[in-house]
Amino acid sequence: MINFTNEQKASLEKLSAFMLEYNQKVNLTAITEREQVWEKHFIDSAFPLGLVDVPRGTSVIDVGTGAGFPGVIWKLYRPDLKLALLDSLQKRVNYLKLLRNELGLSYSAVHGRSEELALKHDFREQFGVAVSRAVAKLPALCEFCLPFVKVGGLMLAMKGAEVENADSALKALGGEVEEIKSYELPSGDRRNLVIIRKIEATPAKFPRQRINIAKNPLT
Repeated sequence: MINFTNEQKASLEKLSAFMLEYNQKVNLTAITEREQVWEKHFIDSAFPLGLVDVPRGTSVIDVGTGAGFPGVIWKLYRPDLKLALLDSLQKRVNYLKLLRNELGLSYSAVHGRSEELALKHDFREQFGVAVSRAVAKLPALCEFCLPFVKVGGLMLAMKGAEVENADSALKALGGEVEEIKSYELPSGDRRNLVIIRKIEATPAKFPRQRINIAKNPLT
């Protein structure tokens, strides 16, 4: 369990107020009650940092970040991390840039699709950690995330109670499951963190176009 300092709690209250106000004009989250925001967004986002050793100064990309979870929470808790937030909707990226100024944080907010950016030299295999709370099934999520990770780095998939088999996808993409750690939120909801180690470079043919990832998952 992560314990926030008083300063971090103040920043999270500021984040919550800013997000919920902005949510009235841009759809960021369906969770609007304070207790739910803290549990489902803040506590859940921070949990992996208590379960995995992420070295100081690690470069992290949050794939499909949405309203900035878990990435913004990671940056608040670990300012040493070099963070990139990736989302396919410009409206959300605009929000993340405004939030960056509101909280006085330093991170990049990138507009684009993961399967396109992961083919670019500036992004491909440039990160020590790729993390995602996206709702895609694990084989597809691996194809979206692993191409960003350096050999030796980690992909962290934040999943619900069920974890799909992704053995074929991992074999094709150069990863292997190191461990699956389960945890429980204060409400009793169960979560799983799938910890995947990048053991070899992802072949150049991956990731494929999104339509192919959806129609023909690597299973």
